[in-house]
Amino acid sequence: MERSNDRKLNQLRDITIEPNVNIHAEGSVLVSFGNTKVMCTATIDTNVPRWMKGGDEGWVTAEYGMLPRSTNERMSREAARGKQSGRTQEIQRLIGRSLRQAVDLKYIKGKTINIDCDVIQADGGTRTASITGGCVALFLALQNHHDDHRAIKRHIAAVSLGILNDEVILDLDYKEDSNAETDLNLVMTDSLELIEIQGTAEEAPFTKDQLNQMLDLGSSAIADIIEKQKACLK
Repeated sequence: MERSNDRKLNQLRDITIEPNVNIHAEGSVLVSFGNTKVMCTATIDTNVPRWMKGGDEGWVTAEYGMLPRSTNERMSREAARGKQSGRTQEIQRLIGRSLRQAVDLKYIKGKTINIDCDVIQADGGTRTASITGGCVALFLALQNHHDDHRAIKRHIAAVSLGILNDEVILDLDYKEDSNAETDLNLVMTDSLELIEIQGTAEEAPFTKDQLNQMLDLGSSAIADIIEKQKACLK
C-alpha cells in the first residue's frame, strides 16, 4: 500500500515541536505532525474550581478548538454558533485527563493550569498532536513559572493508528483516517504505561492480533515522540 510522502506503514510523519512561540503564555509550543499544526499554550491561574476549594491539590484542564480555515473549507467558529460540538467537548476532556497524568497535583495546590489547543491546520491526528504538544507547554510553564518542580511527574504523548486495506498503519493523515476500516488513538506515559485507548471499527471488526499490532507499533512510536519532547525541553 502506498502512502503520502512515500511513508512506510510503520513510519511517523515529520514531527516538530517549537517552544516559546507565544510571548504572553507561561508555556507554549507549535507542534506539527506533518501538515497538522496545533498551537498549545499553558496558563497558570492562582485559583481552582469551586469544588476543589479547601483541598490539597491543584488542577489541570484543557480547551480545544479549530480555526475557521484549518480545514479545506471554512467552518464557522463555535463561539459564533453559541455552543461547542460534542466532538470538541470529547477531545478537550481527553486532553485534560491525559495531561493530568503528567503532573503531581499536590505540588500545584491552589492553582489551575489551563491548556489551550488551537488547531491552525488539520490533516488528521489533531487530538494526539494536542496531547503531545500540550504536555510540553505544560512542562515549560511549570519549569519557568512555578517554584516546585516536583509537580512535573512524567511525559505524556499520543499517536493515531488504524487499519487500512487490512494493514495496520501509524500516524494517519486525514485521507487515511477518512478511509480507514479501524481508527485508534493511543495515549501513553514515558514508561509506556497506558492512559487511554480509543479504538473504533468503522467498517469491519478487528482482531486481537491486529489490536496488539497497533499497541506494539504505537508504543514504539510514542517512545520516539517522547524523545522529541525531552529534546525540546533541554
